[in-house]
Amino acid sequence: MHEAVLLEEVIEALDPHPGEFVIDGTVDGGGHAAAVLERIMPQGMFLGVDWDETMIRKRIDNKQYGDRERYVCGNYADLPAILAQEECPKADGLLLDLGFSSDQLEASGRGFSFSESSRDEPLIMTYDPAAKPVAHVIREESESSLADIIYQYGGERRSRAIAKAIKLAGRQTPITTSGQLADVVRNALPRNYERGRIDPATRTFQALRIYANGELANLERILAVARDIMAAGGRIAIITFHSLEDRIVKRAFQRMATAGEASLLAKKPVAASREEVVRNPRSRSAKLRALRMNP
Repeated sequence: MHEAVLLEEVIEALDPHPGEFVIDGTVDGGGHAAAVLERIMPQGMFLGVDWDETMIRKRIDNKQYGDRERYVCGNYADLPAILAQEECPKADGLLLDLGFSSDQLEASGRGFSFSESSRDEPLIMTYDPAAKPVAHVIREESESSLADIIYQYGGERRSRAIAKAIKLAGRQTPITTSGQLADVVRNALPRNYERGRIDPATRTFQALRIYANGELANLERILAVARDIMAAGGRIAIITFHSLEDRIVKRAFQRMATAGEASLLAKKPVAASREEVVRNPRSRSAKLRALRMNP
């Protein structure tokens, strides 16, 4: 069952009021969206965007507020074009939750997960059907380039050993499923790696997903056009799960604040409480940053 991360903290930061227009740029499982809709409807307007067509179809099937509640399958980095297409005004609130829902991880059919139940899924790991699947990435990139990707986007200190193992295994038998890739990564690492805190394949899968989907570039794109989509006084709340993501948000927010375009709602990011981490382990690395656009 999917549980929205930092739900109370997000609602406090976005501060949605009746009649406002709020965008959830990563609507995902809909946990945050439900709480926002409860506060802005029936006079408000809501736009949910997600790259995952399956998630969008689920949200459309469960709509409650007619045309005031809209869903679009697309990239949140393209929000200026999406708003123009949907003839929407500037937003009073924008939420980006850069994590994954349990629905996406398990039984996605695209190899996002390396659990036993998903190990036979094709190694795609992209939201956009037109994007190059990870199976092609690991086959086409050189060993040194693959190692750099795993280190840069996953923070995996044994990236060179992992890349070498992936290329060697791929020359013997093409790696086409998530289970195959996970086994290669695990076998390339020492026993009891990370002392059992996380699965040894976690950082490699994260790195390849971020790279294949251009996730950091998308984040930079939307932050660069924030003034084009946000109304005066509008609030932006972004949940990150990776240090590179958090650094991008932190620097962009600081630039906007220094330029007088916006005001930080808190100097430091908000983390999940100990109780939430126990209840929902995926929240352990979550960080929430928020700001308000100045008039």
